[in-house]
Amino acid sequence: MTAKSIKFKLFLFLIIALGLFALYTWLTLTYTYSEGSRAGFLQKFSKRGWICKTWEGEIVTGSMLGNQEKFMFSVRDADLAKEVNAAIGKRIEVDYAQHIGIPSNCFGETEYFLKNIKTVAESITFQRDVQTGIVEPGKEIANDSMKK
Repeated sequence: MTAKSIKFKLFLFLIIALGLFALYTWLTLTYTYSEGSRAGFLQKFSKRGWICKTWEGEIVTGSMLGNQEKFMFSVRDADLAKEVNAAIGKRIEVDYAQHIGIPSNCFGETEYFLKNIKTVAESITFQRDVQTGIVEPGKEIANDSMKK
């Protein structure tokens, strides 16, 4: 084998490896593993990263009394990022797509990417049961003296 043929084979190997990596990246960004919706309060949204700046946020789901869960997400569309930024602190509903196996954080730090957002009117009411003292969302008032 000559030095020229070794360089050519190495060059060909690198081109094939880069092509396979690009194909894998395209596949993970194109095909979704799952799609769904989440609702909650938009708690945090920021553009962050050392080299690749991405929009990242979190929604607090669940009741305000406990059992809260944070839903972390990424936004790739600049127009959608403006809509999300305008909804900070509000109750929202989002549609998302989950992409598993993305090879870099340059596309987003999470595997959940927002597709749509809408602001939802606050409709949660809390009532205290006089007999038990427990606060429950949407519960009818049990004692007539509380209706004053």
